[in-house]
Amino acid sequence: MSAPLLEVRDLHKHYPVRGGVFSRTMGTVRAVAGVSLSVHAGQTLGLVGESGCGKSTLGRTLMRLEEPTSGQVLFDGQDLAQASGEALFKLRREVQMVFQDPYSSLNPRLTVGEIVREPMLVHGLGSKAEQVARVRDLLATVGLGADALQRYPSEFSGGQRQRIGVARALSLNPRLVIADEPVSALDVSVQSQVLNLMVQLQRDRGLAYVFISHDLSVVEHVSDVVAIMYLGRIVEMGPVRAIFDRPAHPYTRALMQAIPAGDPRRRRASVPLSGEAPSPMAVLPGCAFASRCPYALEACRQAAPALESMGAAPAGGTPHVVACIRRDEIGNAAANPG
Repeated sequence: MSAPLLEVRDLHKHYPVRGGVFSRTMGTVRAVAGVSLSVHAGQTLGLVGESGCGKSTLGRTLMRLEEPTSGQVLFDGQDLAQASGEALFKLRREVQMVFQDPYSSLNPRLTVGEIVREPMLVHGLGSKAEQVARVRDLLATVGLGADALQRYPSEFSGGQRQRIGVARALSLNPRLVIADEPVSALDVSVQSQVLNLMVQLQRDRGLAYVFISHDLSVVEHVSDVVAIMYLGRIVEMGPVRAIFDRPAHPYTRALMQAIPAGDPRRRRASVPLSGEAPSPMAVLPGCAFASRCPYALEACRQAAPALESMGAAPAGGTPHVVACIRRDEIGNAAANPG
């Protein structure tokens, strides 16, 4: 397999927590704690986790909307995390973002034509006539007519606004799009339209996606590779079928219970969870999931497990890796529920 388009190495994003009269630092929230992953051209990486796990922060840090505390974000061999000035400006043309909320992510004072054209103005791409022509083409690509050019975001439905957001993200012809919960604010019927649009655009343009979501059924539909995130860390990652057919981390298995299973053969025994997730400010010596895990051993509380492979990796493919000392036992139980 060729070199990845995006490679993230040991990325951290910390936020200081201040308090008291003098606003002293009282602690640190470790929103992203040592994430490593890769995305190849034309591939979709689905990033999954419950609210507060750090997945949106990771997406914004990849875009440099948040400054990383440490680590590398390599895009086509260039480090986005360290780039500045003209180098960062050029890299931003290659990496764009679709935001979660189609209502607040569009400027209500600009027309749709101005919103989609604005990135081209900023980067000085083409003449005014060429920019307007490209805006028309992009709106047609996402299923909106030329009459949308002079209208304002308030005149459109949620699904239409998200299509405008997709058109804006594509205006610079990027190679990677980070989609942060792009359909979570939409009705179910509209979700499928936007998802199908994104899949079709990927086929036509060879786009790579980092698709952030808490909805596993959506992630299963669009992803090639899935990464499961818990308290700022990747706890399981691998090809989509390996994750859904043989989940080997107890947290992944628990998330699977949220998927309504229409096929009785895919139903799994419930994995009981108890307690609350630890504070992201806590520094734990062992596995962060141990306090909620029904499979936890004393060893789980002593040392944090590293991501290790579930058997031999496929030739040229993405390995299935899990951060759990009981991964083989749990994975075999998931693969053979009877």
